[in-house]
Amino acid sequence: MTLGPPRFRRKTRIGGDVDPEVFCADEQDVVPVDVSRWQELARKVLSAEGVRGGTELSVFFIAEADMAELNREHMGADGSTDVLSFPIDGGEVVDVMAGPSGGTRAPDRSPVDRGDLPLLLGDVVICPEVAARQADTHAGNLDDEFALLVVHGILHVLGWDHATDDERDRMWARERALLAELHWNGPVPSRFRQDMP
Repeated sequence: MTLGPPRFRRKTRIGGDVDPEVFCADEQDVVPVDVSRWQELARKVLSAEGVRGGTELSVFFIAEADMAELNREHMGADGSTDVLSFPIDGGEVVDVMAGPSGGTRAPDRSPVDRGDLPLLLGDVVICPEVAARQADTHAGNLDDEFALLVVHGILHVLGWDHATDDERDRMWARERALLAELHWNGPVPSRFRQDMP
């Protein structure tokens, strides 16, 4: 599910050749999570979606009770869910200036080029316990389920949605294409349900 309106529709998100930064953390201890693997998949998805330059995204794996709380607070729904996306509204650029002077500059310094500052894309929050319960009937296995949820959450952060049948079909097709290219390195496996994202 996505929170907030779609923000990005252009192929290039921000200028520059710097790879997107992805922060990834496992904040639960029920289901083992290979954090570095999903962090790398997230980077590849951002790159495949044309995200360039100083951009930042966070991916969190959290406990079911924490996911239920977020789901209630932000979606008004009882119980936990598999993934929530929190885009940073407006695509605002946040100054990240080192040192005690913060955003000030000395007379001999050039003005800050806002194009060089990071764009905070948002957060993707995944519940491994829910993923483990639904994996067999959803994506086929837990590995594919995690990959699907990472891709699905990132696409929501980037403005994709599935509110209408047409949007759903386009988003699910894009998810399958990204998974085939970046996760399976080949065609969609037959165990992956084609009627699911």
